[in-house]
Parts: sequence; C-alpha cells; structure tokens
Amino acid sequence: MYPDNPVLVEVHRSGFLESVHRGSLVVLDADGGVLHAVGAVDVPTLPRSSNKPVQATTYLDAGWVPRSTQELAIAAGSHSGEPGHVELALSMLAAAGLGPDDLGCPAALPSDEAERARWLVAGRAPERAAMNCSGKHAAMLSACVAAGWPTQGYLDRAHPLQQAIEARLGEAGGVPVSAVVVDGCGAPQHALPVSALARGVLSLVQADPGTAGRAVADAVRAHPWLVAGTGKDDTRLMDAVPGLLVKGGADGVHVAALPGAGAVALKLDDGGERGRMPALCAGLARLGVDADLLAPFAVLPVSGGDGVVGEVRAAL
Repeated sequence: MYPDNPVLVEVHRSGFLESVHRGSLVVLDADGGVLHAVGAVDVPTLPRSSNKPVQATTYLDAGWVPRSTQELAIAAGSHSGEPGHVELALSMLAAAGLGPDDLGCPAALPSDEAERARWLVAGRAPERAAMNCSGKHAAMLSACVAAGWPTQGYLDRAHPLQQAIEARLGEAGGVPVSAVVVDGCGAPQHALPVSALARGVLSLVQADPGTAGRAVADAVRAHPWLVAGTGKDDTRLMDAVPGLLVKGGADGVHVAALPGAGAVALKLDDGGERGRMPALCAGLARLGVDADLLAPFAVLPVSGGDGVVGEVRAAL
C-alpha cells in the first residue's frame, strides 16, 4: 500500500489553495544523521535518475578511465540532447570501439525544446544518442569494454556490471536494494528509500580526493550543463550554489548534497515535476544554504492572464 504522506508543496492561485503535492523528504547532516524527516522516508521508492551519480562510481571501479571529467559528468547525467551532449556520448562510444547501435537505450528526440524543434523542422528521426540517458549507457558500455565483460546483454540484471551497480547502491545507501525493475531507458532501476538515496549521494561529496566517489562528485559539479542542459533546474542550481551536487529523477524525485553540510532527498507521490524544486530548496534551507541563492528556485510563479496570480511553494 502506498504510504499516506503529508503535503510538501502547495499551489496557490489568487489566494486560493488550488493543489497540493504530497511526499516524503529527508534532510541529513554532514555525518549522515537525520536532521529532519517528513513522510515515509524509509519506505522504498524508485529514485530513477537520481541514482546515476552513485551508479557512475561502478564504471570507474570496473576499470573505465574517462578521457576527461566531461565524460564522467555526462555518465552521471540526464542530458537534454543538445549537440554537445550527443557528440560527447558518440565520442565515448567511438573511444571504446563501439557505435550508436550498441546503445541499449531507446531512440528519442532531444528534450531541449529549441534543439527538438530544429530536429523536427529538419525531418530528423529520433536517435539513441539523443536520449537523455545515452551518456550513462555510453559509460556502461565503456566500463564493460574496460573490464572485459560482454557488451551484449549489458542491461540484463545478471550481467556483471548490473550486479556491481546493485551492490554499490545498497552499500552507499546503507540498506539493500529491495526491488529491481526496468527504467525508462531500459536499464535496471533499483528501489531504495529517500533516506538511502540521500546517504549515497552524500557519500560522494564527502569522499576523500582520489576516490571514485569524489571523482564523480567533482566532475558533476564542474560540468552542470552536461548533467542536465541549458535552462534545466539541476544545471542552474549547481551554477548558483558553490559546491552543491544536484540530481533530479523522473516521477518527482530529487537529491542534493553539499560537503560539510549534508544532503536532501525527496519523492513527490504524484510524480509531478513542478513541486520538486520548492521542496528541495526547503530542505537545503535547513542545511543553511543562503536564501538569496535559493530564491529563484524556492517559489515558482502561477500565471493568470498576462500576469502572475499565485505561487508554488513549500508547505509550512
């Protein structure tokens, strides 16, 4: 049965409470202790792409040596299919002696609106490399080549790479993976509570220099555009808050971690996107992140006619 979670986010229109988003949210301190918890933070959910930064450490452990920190960043990202994203994913494949047909993710159009429009006007068909998870898949295949594992069947749960990912997510989160399903990109997706998601990502930013975890954290924070894309929330928030690692996931999931401060992770029950940033910012505020830095993300406008008549904000 789905947990009966409290309201995390409210939508107000002209002073009228129009909608709410229920969910679970946890705030951890720098040592992983719980500072604040709302809702069923220890009930397994699907972190979706928020798992990617921790997953990326297994590619390094398998022996993959990225040619740049950009490659490592897009391996942990959900890019928007802009030209630089697609070109980087394809170059990673080429370096491993592979091509776009080796990708197991589905073909897609870019999610960046301007680039998607250009593709449609040009009559360009969907491509696997334009799918938002192609960087992760290119890195998975690169890791398989480095480790001497087969690239065929690399998305099978029994494949050595997927076994390593499953073990790593449980280890980083402090609890075993409770279920494995198929994600939107075709890869295995691992169920973990938001508390475990927060612990896992916190472990990356708190890791010692020279470790796989720290390498991923540093790459993600150095190249926010490769983690999401132009105008995307994760890119903008990492650009705004120095040292912050942010990774969203489909169906209302978000996680962020700041070294020396702690981490926040959340899941909105309805899977909605609009409530994620206000809720995440409410958690980051509890970690002492400057309110002025969070202001562009903490309250979202509700339009009416030619103006703004309300807001989407965290519930008290």
